[in-house]
Amino acid sequence: MPKIVAIHEGTVPISSSMSNAYINFRDMDCSIVAVVSDVVRDGRPVVGYGFSSNGRYSVGEILRRRVIPRLMAAGPEELLTEDGSNIDPARAWAVMTRNEKPGGHGERSVAVGVVDMALFDLAAKIDEEPLYRWLARRHGLGQPDNDVFVYAAGGYYAPGKGIHELQDEMRHFLDLGYRVVKMKIGGAGLGEDIERIEAVLDVLDGDGSRLAVDANGRFDLDTALAYGRELEPYGLFWYEEPGDPLDFALHATLAEHYSGPLATGENLFSLPDARNLLRYAGMRPDRDVIQVDPVLSYGLVEYLRIQEMLRQQGWSPRRCIPHGGHQFALHIAAALGLGGNESYPGEFQPTGGFADSAVVRDGRIALTESPGIGFEEKSTLYKVFRGLHT
Repeated sequence: MPKIVAIHEGTVPISSSMSNAYINFRDMDCSIVAVVSDVVRDGRPVVGYGFSSNGRYSVGEILRRRVIPRLMAAGPEELLTEDGSNIDPARAWAVMTRNEKPGGHGERSVAVGVVDMALFDLAAKIDEEPLYRWLARRHGLGQPDNDVFVYAAGGYYAPGKGIHELQDEMRHFLDLGYRVVKMKIGGAGLGEDIERIEAVLDVLDGDGSRLAVDANGRFDLDTALAYGRELEPYGLFWYEEPGDPLDFALHATLAEHYSGPLATGENLFSLPDARNLLRYAGMRPDRDVIQVDPVLSYGLVEYLRIQEMLRQQGWSPRRCIPHGGHQFALHIAAALGLGGNESYPGEFQPTGGFADSAVVRDGRIALTESPGIGFEEKSTLYKVFRGLHT
């Protein structure tokens, strides 16, 4: 009967000089946790690790004052599977969210998601399986995907970064094995952004279906429509988060005028948010993409509920490509048969990216067979995690 004996939390910087249309990343950081069990293998306790994805700041206060104390005060029966053989992340989730009112998801959902990741890592390690296989078996999902489509997210604004530097960045992504790339828009005027887009299309031999653009929620309706009119002839992979993520009316109006794929959801943090997206934002299941981040949105326990809701509404899991660019989402994409996973080559370190040995081949990446999420195969991040509890 495994037991959680300690939970350690900390903060790690993931800062960068780059900017999107809304924020810069100079002060960006994230929370990390280590959930230590009393299961011992090879002379060491089995430990689950988690972190808070990127794009939201660290949430240590919520972890220290609410989420972690609730778990540590819980009785074994509240955290274990029915047979007592393993930690049950769903039961632990109920403990972490106890006595919390509905709504107000922004930072609380991130704190729960950090620990949720660590609990899934721990549970799969206790059963000595890689997480994607553990999830497929545990939830009766059938055969998981052995590799996952990934696209390279970049094209940020940065001091001294002009057209030539942008093109070089995209060439580098292609050299790494990616087939689809993404760039930021909205941080400059429409004319300058079109110039940047056409420069990237030159690198892609004019194939707009290999380029996604991301406005990071910057536009009002008139600007979103104006960009849409200019973008539509390029036949882009998608046009992402044109307006405020909760302005469903803006998104619905744009969907009436822009025939290409739209993508959004990375700043929606709960099942009710995702349900409202489908109800009110004009999302089209034959072409649009939902990008909910499993960590930022209360973790995988809630993400599984979101997937069930989407299924009931006629959406294929292949229309879901999570935000985040990290190993946890990669396992989830493989287990649930999602449409792919984001990737930030070289950015948001040490948390971003995949195993040190990972290789992108023709836009796809294979998972390792390391138990759990496999952070032990990402050496820089593993060193940071180990520093929490040794």
